[in-house]
Amino acid sequence: MHIVLQLIPKKYLIGGILALVGVIGLVLMGAVITLVGGLESNSGQEDVTIVGGGIGAGSANVSAQVQQYQPLLEKYASKHGLDPSYVPIMMALMMQESAGRGNDPMQSSESYCGTVGCITSPELSINQGVSHFKSVLQKANYDIKLTLQSYNYGPGFINFVQKNGGSYTKELAIQFSQQQYQKLKHTGIYRCVRQEMVPYGACYGDAAYVDAVLKYYTGTISVDGKPTAPVSGGNGGNSSKGMAAAQKGMRFVNKTVYVFGGGRNQADIAAGRFDCSSFVRWAFEQVGVNLGPMTSVTTDTIKVQGQAINPKDMQPGDVIFFDTYKIDGHVGIYLGNNQFIGDQSSTGVAIASMAPGTYWSKVFNGRVKRF
Repeated sequence: MHIVLQLIPKKYLIGGILALVGVIGLVLMGAVITLVGGLESNSGQEDVTIVGGGIGAGSANVSAQVQQYQPLLEKYASKHGLDPSYVPIMMALMMQESAGRGNDPMQSSESYCGTVGCITSPELSINQGVSHFKSVLQKANYDIKLTLQSYNYGPGFINFVQKNGGSYTKELAIQFSQQQYQKLKHTGIYRCVRQEMVPYGACYGDAAYVDAVLKYYTGTISVDGKPTAPVSGGNGGNSSKGMAAAQKGMRFVNKTVYVFGGGRNQADIAAGRFDCSSFVRWAFEQVGVNLGPMTSVTTDTIKVQGQAINPKDMQPGDVIFFDTYKIDGHVGIYLGNNQFIGDQSSTGVAIASMAPGTYWSKVFNGRVKRF
């Protein structure tokens, strides 16, 4: 959910008092953007003040044990002022740490008390884990890969990277592991968790931790792993509602079968039976945007709504159209990085590429709408 600031046209301002009230109202209200992670229920979410932006739309491909902790991750992301688009990444992190098992699923005891095993409550583990993740994220200047590796190594890795180019690389992860292992191998408590690191002597922590976490994550991460800027409100409209809608739709990624004419009754929706237009309508309905009656939605009814956007100016969350079996025969929600989420006839709900040379780039017709 977010609040759209309504700017009162000058011709309706009556006197200086109303103008002053309008200015004060704008200062006090602000813009509140909430991007909700995939795989969640349709219940209302708390408003979250965005801190440092987010990483775009994504979903976590994790076990049921991890999925059960999504509400707690969202709760503590809100508590600690962390953009909710990081929730799927933290779910992937939890999957790598524990697969959701045990009383410390985020393995956050060391950051909490300096030793392993002091946390015996999953909720305390998640509270501390989210707080620690945010702290590392900020120190890493929102570089996601650096954040993940530092969650495993400790914040000393951030200092090491900043002295050696400033950006995460796997080579730096291996070098740091080698150095730390040489310092600490006399303790006898460290061993290589990955056989491929034995020849390197990189036996401190897990030098392949970033890849291990990201194999459980599907979605968009902006250039260099840094956050995408929040879209501000104003007369021109914005696409943050669209990104929130896309996040809602992530729960169906790779879990549905395309049904032409599907999604036009509650039974279909409950079973995840959609076509492209009914899926887009459903996703926007989850964030309070009505794109017309459920029973009669089509690409043609959607394309006449919203604000037309030049394709050169499209942003994540915008609705985009493709000429397939007819003009505007397909519709999806743009995610950034030449990707969109939609209900394709060959895949069901999925993230698809429209990078140059792909089928979807060839049939994209330039129609972009913002809601």
